[in-house]
Amino acid sequence: MARVVLAGRANCPYYAKAELLADYLQANLPDFGVHKITKHPDKWEEWLHDICERNGWEHKCSPIIWRELLDRGGKGLLLGGINDFLEYAQHYYGITSTMLSEEMLDIAEENLQAHIEIEKEEEEIKSLINPLQIWITSASAPTCYHLIPLLANGEVFGMTTEISIHLLDTDQFTEVLCGIVMEAEDMAFPLLRSISKHTEIEEAFLQADVIIVLDDILFKPEVPLLEDCIREVSEVCRVYAHLIEKNAKSGVRVISAGKTFVNLKAMMIMTYGPSIKPENIIALATFWESAAKAMLARKLNINAAGVKDVIIWGNVTGWSYTDFSHAKVYGYDSAIWGPPGFSRPLCNVIYDGQICSEFLSAQSSLSSREYHCVGMSPAHAVATVLRYWYHGSPPGEIVSVGILTEGQFCVPEGIIFSMPVRFQNGSWEVMTDLEVNETTQEILGLLTHDLIQEKLVALKKIKEMRPYRDDLETLPTGLQVGCRRKY
Repeated sequence: MARVVLAGRANCPYYAKAELLADYLQANLPDFGVHKITKHPDKWEEWLHDICERNGWEHKCSPIIWRELLDRGGKGLLLGGINDFLEYAQHYYGITSTMLSEEMLDIAEENLQAHIEIEKEEEEIKSLINPLQIWITSASAPTCYHLIPLLANGEVFGMTTEISIHLLDTDQFTEVLCGIVMEAEDMAFPLLRSISKHTEIEEAFLQADVIIVLDDILFKPEVPLLEDCIREVSEVCRVYAHLIEKNAKSGVRVISAGKTFVNLKAMMIMTYGPSIKPENIIALATFWESAAKAMLARKLNINAAGVKDVIIWGNVTGWSYTDFSHAKVYGYDSAIWGPPGFSRPLCNVIYDGQICSEFLSAQSSLSSREYHCVGMSPAHAVATVLRYWYHGSPPGEIVSVGILTEGQFCVPEGIIFSMPVRFQNGSWEVMTDLEVNETTQEILGLLTHDLIQEKLVALKKIKEMRPYRDDLETLPTGLQVGCRRKY
């Protein structure tokens, strides 16, 4: 039995003509078989060159057709292009094609659309086979320990998406990383394909889909200079940005988390990694947003989940403003009740004066205290934002995220500024339709000044740094001497 192989560009009208003729021959001849190969127009030339080189053929156009003898093996016998195939069919079987040019073009367009759909389906299948690659820096931190179960239980990326987690830290934390790996393996998460530790910086971010940056400055007893801290952060982010560009996937998503310089870390990774998509780098504000909701919930004696739409503006771990003007309260025990979805504006439940005097003092203590949490709350914040990023945030609900500004809310362009967004279809968009009162707008102007000054200092330090070389031996040792954390 002989088999004819048809290969061509998915949108090639001559391939369409050869395809229909081959289908007719296969349907009417008992010993005639057909195998079809279509390639996207962008990939056709490279594929054609490879197949011809492998078989010693010379052919320059679409389609290419050859004959294989199934019972003998070996390479196929090149027939040629469309004209050669028409002559072959006429000579051996007395059959030819009378297809018109318009029909050929219509079928070619259908073939291209079908090819694109098949490619999408294959990508979806591969995504089930190839796990998401998740990288976590400063992985010995308590936040990472609590984050792993949240990532591996299926609620963040979906119950059909497997993940591989990579823990990155320095040699001095090798034992800690080994312990985390062993515990995660003992828990036998069905969706956790693998978990591994990495202490060599050149291994960082290989094929990364998601990168979670947990590095933080460990402040010493003596008061450090702001410029020194900024230089330290910039040095580490320079290393990370270079390796992200070099090793990670083009669509990698980066979350800057921690309790110090969250906005600056995101800004520096953008600055040093210009090929990384800016919309794929965000600064995490959800932890502080959740802390604000919890404080209000304790004041109102309700569940913290019943407080919605609190907004964190500005520098997440610096000068920021907690905005309650859009906040809503669900499940508050008062004279007014409604169905489960009934809410009341926060301003109707608690006096503005109470918020200013009681909450802001509590917020100040939250921001300034030496924060010795065990990592559950920040881990939950990271997992929540990732879940929203992949599956969308609840309809109508406000989420605070530090993003690269484009002039929204009269904030100057080019700084990382926390503001209200919504997540949908795998991306985020700023909720520019929200009304901002005059008081808030004035505060945003003050917060902007703080971030601009921080950016200017960082850019000054960048100019002072030695030119970066693509040589791992010259990489700064920021991971070892700089960004240590207790987060």
